[in-house]
Amino acid sequence: MNSIMAFLFSCLVVSLITSTISFSSNETDYQALLKFKSMIRNEEALSSWNASSHFCDWIGVSCGKSHRRVTAVVLKSRGLQGVLSPYVGNLSFLRLFSLWNNTFQGTIPHQLGHLSRLRFLQLSHNNFTGVIPTNLSGCSKLEKLGLGDNKLVGSIPEEISFLSKLNFISVSYNELTGGIPPALGNITSMEVFDVTNNPLGGSIPDTLGHWKSLTQFDSGICNLSGTIPPSIFNLSLLTDFSLAENQLTGSLPSALGEMLPNLVFLQLRNNKLTGPLPPSISNCSKLVDIQLSYNNFSGKLNINFEKLKNIYRIHLGDNTFGVGRESDDMQFINTLKNCSRLVSLDLHNCKFQGVLPTSIGNLSDQFRRLVLRGNHLYGNIPSSIGNLVGLTQLDLADNHFNGEIPSTIGKLYKLQETYLFENQFSGPIPDAIGNLSLLNRLALDSNRLEWHIPSNLGNCHNLLELWLNDNTLSGTIPKELLQISSLTIMLNLSQNSLSGSLPTEVGELKMLTSLDLSNNNLSGSLPSSLGSCTSLSFLSLKGNFFMGMVPSSLSSMKGVKTLDLSHNKLSGSVPQFLERFSFEYVNLSFNDFEGFVVAWLNLGCPCARRHGKIKKPLPLFVTVIIIASTLLSILFFTYAWCKKRKGQPSQSSRDERFMRISYGQLLKATDGFSEANLIGEGGFGFVYKGILDHDHNRIVAVKVLHLQNRGAHKSFIAECDAWRSIRHRNLLKIITSCSSVDFQGKDFKALVYEFMPNGSLNDWLHSRESTSRLNLLQRTNILIDVASALDYLHNQCLPPIVHCDLKPSNILLDDDMVAHVGDFGLVRFLGTKSNQNNTSDIRGTIGYAPPEYGVASEMTSSGDVYSFGILLLEVMTRKRPTDNIFTEGLSLHKFAQMALPNHVTDVIDDNLLNFLQEDAIATQHTIAKAKKIEECLALTVKIGVSCSVDSSRHRMNIQNVVRELQHILDTLRKIFEVSY
Repeated sequence: MNSIMAFLFSCLVVSLITSTISFSSNETDYQALLKFKSMIRNEEALSSWNASSHFCDWIGVSCGKSHRRVTAVVLKSRGLQGVLSPYVGNLSFLRLFSLWNNTFQGTIPHQLGHLSRLRFLQLSHNNFTGVIPTNLSGCSKLEKLGLGDNKLVGSIPEEISFLSKLNFISVSYNELTGGIPPALGNITSMEVFDVTNNPLGGSIPDTLGHWKSLTQFDSGICNLSGTIPPSIFNLSLLTDFSLAENQLTGSLPSALGEMLPNLVFLQLRNNKLTGPLPPSISNCSKLVDIQLSYNNFSGKLNINFEKLKNIYRIHLGDNTFGVGRESDDMQFINTLKNCSRLVSLDLHNCKFQGVLPTSIGNLSDQFRRLVLRGNHLYGNIPSSIGNLVGLTQLDLADNHFNGEIPSTIGKLYKLQETYLFENQFSGPIPDAIGNLSLLNRLALDSNRLEWHIPSNLGNCHNLLELWLNDNTLSGTIPKELLQISSLTIMLNLSQNSLSGSLPTEVGELKMLTSLDLSNNNLSGSLPSSLGSCTSLSFLSLKGNFFMGMVPSSLSSMKGVKTLDLSHNKLSGSVPQFLERFSFEYVNLSFNDFEGFVVAWLNLGCPCARRHGKIKKPLPLFVTVIIIASTLLSILFFTYAWCKKRKGQPSQSSRDERFMRISYGQLLKATDGFSEANLIGEGGFGFVYKGILDHDHNRIVAVKVLHLQNRGAHKSFIAECDAWRSIRHRNLLKIITSCSSVDFQGKDFKALVYEFMPNGSLNDWLHSRESTSRLNLLQRTNILIDVASALDYLHNQCLPPIVHCDLKPSNILLDDDMVAHVGDFGLVRFLGTKSNQNNTSDIRGTIGYAPPEYGVASEMTSSGDVYSFGILLLEVMTRKRPTDNIFTEGLSLHKFAQMALPNHVTDVIDDNLLNFLQEDAIATQHTIAKAKKIEECLALTVKIGVSCSVDSSRHRMNIQNVVRELQHILDTLRKIFEVSY
């Protein structure tokens, strides 16, 4: 009995000791988690981590069932900001640790090396700095290591090679150097190795050939040199093989297709690889994407593509596959008939010879991009080209094609870019081209085209540039051609045999930048309407039979840099308004101008002409002065031109931040602040388009403050303070400011900005003319631009800056449709007196201002996030937050929220939805692809809803917004197959 009691007592003691140890261990985990939370700046993101529940029940925390020790911490995409606590190293039972897609800063604590049980470490998509800790080698059971998309420096530690169970490494998109350590080849369990976009340098170690289980090898943009080790081609399980944009040399093994039969992605573009492409690539039946452009591959292209039924992109451009003296270089096209998923074929500058086979028309109707520019192809374009109804880009330029352009090209209704220049096409321009309403670039120059210009080209109402020069076209210029309002880049009809007068409709090309009608047989007077083309920077009418005086209306074309009216029959006096222009080149020679020719103008002749006879000669000394001045002008412009060509910044560009400008100069630049130059109006003033003639006729936007309006003076000061220290590609660039008095002695204040030729986002969203041209990719890019600007203002400026008035009318678009945030009149600097509450302050715009501003709350970066959310929803739905449908409690936020997740297409802009539906049909006859597009739409709308919730503390972090939108854009690019 006593022995039994003794045994029970000993068991009780052991139990108590075990409980005490367990409690102590649990306490260590508890304290480690509290330390982790204490170093999070936005602790509200972990508000559930409190004493009201056991830490094993906290969000993102998992524990073992028996010992109640922390085994996993998974906090992906939680918007966490701060520093990673070294006390995480005390979670000794931790197996899974993921902080993917947050905003952690600082270094990765070396104490993580104490986690001997850790199997999965994922810290990608943060802002970690410093080096990769060498003692991560202490995590002896680690299987997956994700450190990509941070700001890590230093080298990849060789000590990682001690992690014998590691099968996944991603350190892409960092700043790592020091090459790929050969010792990593010791990790024979490796399956995925991704070091993309690091300036590593060095060569590819031969030892990596020990990775027999490797499926993914991504080392693009790593500054690697040398050859690809033969051992790499023995990794038979490889599916993704990407070494793009390095400096690799050598050739590919002839048996590549047998050695790597599982390849899905083969991306070796932009290297220095040589030799032939192995025909054995035909055996890679799983291949989806082959990118070998911009190398030095040579020899005949003998790949049989019949087996590559999954291939969607073939990019082999800028190599030397043409072998000469053969007419069948292009016969491999016949093998593409089974490639039903092929979207893009790019074979530019490959020196191919021969004809384009009729079988080109056998490609699928989702085929979108055909690029054969810069080869030696000849013969006719087969009429079967009209079968490629999904084609959006056709580039056959710089070849030797002849015969007529097939009329079947008019069936390619989705065509947006057509380049057929520098060939030997003859006959008329097909009328059917007028059917291509989506066309935005058409280049038929340098051919032998004849007859007239079809008037139905006017139906191409999305044209941005049209090149018909250097042909033998005759007849008159169709007025319909001059009524294409979208023409903004170039209209070139030069070097033809066009006759008749220049139609008055030319004045409708108000946004056109370059107009070249030179070397034709045009006649009559120059129409005064030509002066309405105020955006012209290049105008050439030389070599025609124009007569009469130069219209005074041309004085409004103040942005012209190149003007050539030579070799005509123009008469009268040389227009005096030309003295106010700042030309890079001007030529008025060989006309019948009369009167004294001013020396500042390089006319090509120092004497005036009238009716072909020289008037009374000038005195010798005057002639000498004029000739000397002319020569000096030539030397000056030659020097300036050469300097510009070399890319050297001019003095004005270096000093533009300090440019001084007067009221008088701005008055002149805007033509007296004329209504014709008014391009915008805000609460504090008007915005005018202006031309600074003292700054090389630079086109600018001038915001003139209405100082009588309450808050205008404060707005001017706020903008000046903001622009003093901020610079970002997505912020509107300020050139200078003016604080002076006008000619009546009244205070005058103005801000001068870089001119944005594509206007505001508001114009594009709510203008019938422009909406159809703003597609989903453009809208997503614009949203990323705006979010990036806010990220910069909120997280990279000291002190942080709050915009306070984000809305579509304050988002301006440049030539490339890049968005720039402007109007900083309500800006606040966080942590300074400028952000102290003032109930009389203007607090944004109704509909875009967050609800907390209505109760005099402090302005915060979260308020900008709300405005961005509303802006995003407006971009996707094309409904203003003040739309008439939003009554009785319904708002834009609720309107979008109710559609999530399965009815988002019910609220999306109809124009955008129509475009997507058409494109989905064109790219794939499956519901799956359309579903992916809808998923992207839903994710985008969800971001807008998350940003615009009433509670400021629950709004999405702007850095996460940027990342999520970028992921959506990447997905969309894959769906629509946007090429490199």
